[in-house]
Amino acid sequence: MTSTQKPLIGPKTRLCMSLSARPSPFGTRFHNKMYEELGLDFVYKAFSTTDLPAAIGGVRALGIRGCAISMPFKEDVIPLLNALEASASAIDSVNTIVNDDGYLTGYNTDYIAIYDLLAAAKIDPATPFLLRGSGGMAKAVAAALKNSGHEKGTIVARNEKTGPALADLYGFDWAPRTEGLTAPLIINVTPMGMQGPEADMLAFDEEIIKASDYVFDVVAMPAETPLMQAAEKHGKTCISGAEVIVLQAVEQFELYTGIRPDRALIEKASAFSHAVAREERLQSLK
Repeated sequence: MTSTQKPLIGPKTRLCMSLSARPSPFGTRFHNKMYEELGLDFVYKAFSTTDLPAAIGGVRALGIRGCAISMPFKEDVIPLLNALEASASAIDSVNTIVNDDGYLTGYNTDYIAIYDLLAAAKIDPATPFLLRGSGGMAKAVAAALKNSGHEKGTIVARNEKTGPALADLYGFDWAPRTEGLTAPLIINVTPMGMQGPEADMLAFDEEIIKASDYVFDVVAMPAETPLMQAAEKHGKTCISGAEVIVLQAVEQFELYTGIRPDRALIEKASAFSHAVAREERLQSLK
C-alpha cells in the first residue's frame, strides 16, 4: 500500500474513538497514522467517561463509526448494544463496537489477537499455566487458552466472585494468591506494571518467573513492564502486550474501514506509535 493524501477534516470525516478509564495514546497514534498513510477520511480520538450509557448513546446518535472499549467497561457495555459477534458473545466481553447506521455490534479483537499469538509462539497445549486476573481481558485470555487446547491452568485472583467464576467457566483451577504456585507459562492480565499507580509492581515474584519457561504480560503501555524486564533478565520466552495491542488494533482497523493493511504498513504504524509513547514517557519522567 502506498501513501495517499489524506483529506482535510470536514463534514464527511468519519470518527472512531476509544473509551477507557485510563486512555492510552497508542490507539490514537496507530489508527491516525494508518489513516494518514492510506489517505482515509477518518479521525481517531481517545476519551474517558463516568457515564457509560450516555457515551454509548453518543456513539449511536452521532454516527461514530467505531469505538474501542477498555477497562473497566468491557462487560458493562454489553446491555447497551444491539448485538454481539461470536468473539464477544463467547466470553461476554466487548473491546470493539462497530456502528452500522445506529445498530451497534460488539466484538472482541483481544481474543483474536491472543489466540493468534499463542499459536505463533507454538506453546504445547499440555503446558500448565498461571493466569493472574479475572476481568474482561482475563476472560479473553482464558478463552483463547481453552480454545488452543490448554486444559491445566490456574486463575489467580483475589476477587472471590469473579476468580472462581472464570475458573469454573473454562474448567481451570482458582487460587486467591500466587504464593506457593509455579507453572511453565505465566500470564499477567492485571494493571500491575501499567502506567499509573501500579507502574512499578511486579505481577509475579522472581521465584515464579525463574521457574517458568514462557512469560506473557498483556500490559501494553509501557511495553517494557517490570515483568517483561525480569523475564528477559532470566532468559525466558516472552510475549508482550505490545504485540497484543498491535494485532487487536489491526482487527479493529479492518472492522471500521473495511481495509486490511499490509505488514509493512502495520510495522510502520506500530513503530511510530511506540516511538511516540516512549518519548512521552521519557518526558513525563523529567
